Amino acid sequence: MSTVLSAVAWPYANGPRHIGHVAGFGVPSDVFSRYMRMAGNDVLMVSGTDEHGTPILVEADSEGISARELADRNNRLIVEDLVALGLSYDLFTRTTTRNHYQVVQDMFVAVRDNGYMIEQTTNGAISPSTGRTLPDRYIEGTCPICGAGGARGDQCDNCGNQLDPTDLIDPVSRINGETPEFIETSHWFLDLPALAGELGRWLDEREATGLWRPNVIRFSQNILEDIKPRAMTRDIDWGIPVPGWEDQPNKRLYVWFDAVIGYLSASIEWARRSGDPEAWRRWWNDPETLAYYFMGKDNIVFHSQIWPAEMLAQNGKGDKGGEPGRFGELKLPTEVVSSEFLTMEGKKFSSSKRVVIYVRDMLERYQPDALRYFISAAGPENQDADFTWTDFISRTNNELVAGWGNLVNRTAAMIAKNVGEIPAAGELEEIDTALLDQIREGFTTVGGLIAAHRQRAAIAEIMRLVGEANAYVSRTEPFKMKAEEQRPRLLTVLHVLAQAVTDLNTMMAPFLPHSANAVEKALGGDRQIAPMPRIDEVEDLDGGPGYPIITGDYTEVPAWAHHPVGVGQKVVKPTGIFVKLDPTVAEEELARLEAEVSEG
Repeated sequence: MSTVLSAVAWPYANGPRHIGHVAGFGVPSDVFSRYMRMAGNDVLMVSGTDEHGTPILVEADSEGISARELADRNNRLIVEDLVALGLSYDLFTRTTTRNHYQVVQDMFVAVRDNGYMIEQTTNGAISPSTGRTLPDRYIEGTCPICGAGGARGDQCDNCGNQLDPTDLIDPVSRINGETPEFIETSHWFLDLPALAGELGRWLDEREATGLWRPNVIRFSQNILEDIKPRAMTRDIDWGIPVPGWEDQPNKRLYVWFDAVIGYLSASIEWARRSGDPEAWRRWWNDPETLAYYFMGKDNIVFHSQIWPAEMLAQNGKGDKGGEPGRFGELKLPTEVVSSEFLTMEGKKFSSSKRVVIYVRDMLERYQPDALRYFISAAGPENQDADFTWTDFISRTNNELVAGWGNLVNRTAAMIAKNVGEIPAAGELEEIDTALLDQIREGFTTVGGLIAAHRQRAAIAEIMRLVGEANAYVSRTEPFKMKAEEQRPRLLTVLHVLAQAVTDLNTMMAPFLPHSANAVEKALGGDRQIAPMPRIDEVEDLDGGPGYPIITGDYTEVPAWAHHPVGVGQKVVKPTGIFVKLDPTVAEEELARLEAEVSEG
């Protein structure tokens, strides 16, 4: 058994999340985590809402409420949506807890005391009309590196390079179109050049494993070529206070520094809530731990440079040396698992332009496993993918309903009609053993693909085996076995089908947890194939306001292996597992989208 950290990107709490977000960080991390638990590993899956930074302030100002009120509202929305999707977090928390504040400040002190924070005077942008600080992300201009328009003051999405607002050509404020003024201000900078050697050695080691997706490792190594100190404080009054600068309330730790530390602070909070405050160290101080970080490709830089650099600095592993801080020797990522982008009907998701499908709206109208299936089978795993309503309907109807759902329903219906319970098998024929052997081999094949983050190939293999089982029904024709002398053969075929469905359902469980439990019930079983997350209302451990968390008990998952079907389990006439969609749904949804865009 291995200890596995499943570190899932923190959704930003300036609004509800759309399906493009969960295609990048949500479903892939949950499929992997559920599989790794079934494979016998001790998994800790953590995340939370990222609640600091200027976008929260700007949105709160526009609504006439406080930043905390906005964060509270959106935190709850996001928590409810992720639970409805079935994401099995051990702890999903938030960055406004007092525990997180303390962990972040302790990390800052350790990094600073080891010499990897340097104080520098720099040019900060302000709005000429209001005098307020303009954050990097709210300044746009032409990228000085690739020449693309619309580059932000912190990063160019076109070439992926990190920027400063002063780097931009013809910078303007995204808020009101003004040309910003730049004034001198002091900040703490993370000394990335002093950590570049260790970062490079770590990335070379990761490349040598051959496990990282090529685009991720190449991008991560390329950004080392132009590495420079990065500001880790900001002139803003919404965020975590800077240790040593308590007399300057308008200076806070930058969300870049703060949010990635959430993986550690969430693990510590989980341990404290578990009754063993030091339990987190099993996932953070053990060099044998496997640590996987899940995100969309726009977050690679934070996970393959900023966060590893912070850990190395805390560990005292850069050019300046140093001693590990109170967190001990922190384990760097085993793999940064980055997905590409999901578009919608050929357009980039944009909440401001209303080109969006929010998770909540999707799940109010369609089954969560239908969305999970689409993301798993056709999502942006290693290249950009496009969500279209036509494709969503087609995959739901032709694959989930006509393929997997049909196999489950016809198997349960024939057993209910002819026997009423799972029958014992008689003598197996070659056609029977061929199907059962092929499906059992699927545990090795599918498991290996999931472990290698090739989920599209994994679910394609499961669906291929579903096709083999449906073909078995067509070849054996149990529905024609009506004579008494055919009954022994009928019972054997029905047993084989029940066994096939049981094993396939075990493989489906990480992908389709809601329906996995329904399939188990349809065959008369009572196992919890896919334990589901829940929302707990908790008090802040250190006296702050209470908040909702996502957690769950996932200890009783079945092993990732063949399980003999329960002979004698009562089976009644089934109801459909999946809902078939009318083709007119596409027209309705496109019309809804067009209306939303027009209003926007």
